[in-house]
Amino acid sequence: MRNIRQIYRAQSQHWVGDGFRVQPLFSHMGENRGTDPFLMLDYAAPYEFAPNETRGPRGVGQHPHKGFETVTIAYHGEVAHRDSTGGGVIKEGDVQWMTAGAGVIHEEFHSEDFSKRGGLFEMVQLWVNLPAKDKNTPPRYQHLAKENIPVVNLPDEAGHLRLIAGEHDSTQGAAETFTAMNVWDVVIRPNKEAVLRVPASHNLSLVILRGEVLVNGKDRATAGELAVFEDGDGEITLRAGSEEVKILLLSGEPINEPVVGYGPFVMNTAEEIHQAIQDFNRGRFGNID
Repeated sequence: MRNIRQIYRAQSQHWVGDGFRVQPLFSHMGENRGTDPFLMLDYAAPYEFAPNETRGPRGVGQHPHKGFETVTIAYHGEVAHRDSTGGGVIKEGDVQWMTAGAGVIHEEFHSEDFSKRGGLFEMVQLWVNLPAKDKNTPPRYQHLAKENIPVVNLPDEAGHLRLIAGEHDSTQGAAETFTAMNVWDVVIRPNKEAVLRVPASHNLSLVILRGEVLVNGKDRATAGELAVFEDGDGEITLRAGSEEVKILLLSGEPINEPVVGYGPFVMNTAEEIHQAIQDFNRGRFGNID
């Protein structure tokens, strides 16, 4: 059995631009919570937006990134994304996996359709580190449409897994990744139990998005909490209460390299950060037409 080391709860929330009200659950700029290769997670918990037809869409204007990947998981609502290599609309159930690599400029706004109709908005944005050898890889964009993300049913009709990245019982996830990791949406039906296992070499965390889950028969975690597990091998047992439980499972091989962050840049040394700032100021990240 792989036991929980600690459970964390978001201590604050803030707006990113005017379109994303987020609760940070971990960050490379704060306490090390043992989430390597995952750098940061902001959870935009369910929030109801009124229709917005009298002004431009809500969101975040042009800004740069370098040295890592951003993963945006759309549970409710829609985001229109543009960057210096392209763009598109992230619809409900879709995932955007953007590799900033050597440098990219992008912007994120509520889609035109969602802005007009309003409604429930819920998303996760996850930052995934790149190893030093890949930090200057060419930028790329993976649009993972809902219908192209594999779904695996759990035994005994306990629920299902949506494989955004990684592998489960020989089923491969949708995203291509630079290092070994699992990013799974896990749904457990009321009063059902699921047993999951990830490689012993992976760091393991659970983000509880909905409901309350009993872990290994002894630890309770509820919506808005991050459960971080001890190192080592072993299964984890997840039991839902009287309501359905929705969890984002994150596991991955730790990169175990220095992490130096400065705003939208994540590199290995301060010198590389200075170079990233210079490259951005010289227009080397491209532009959005």
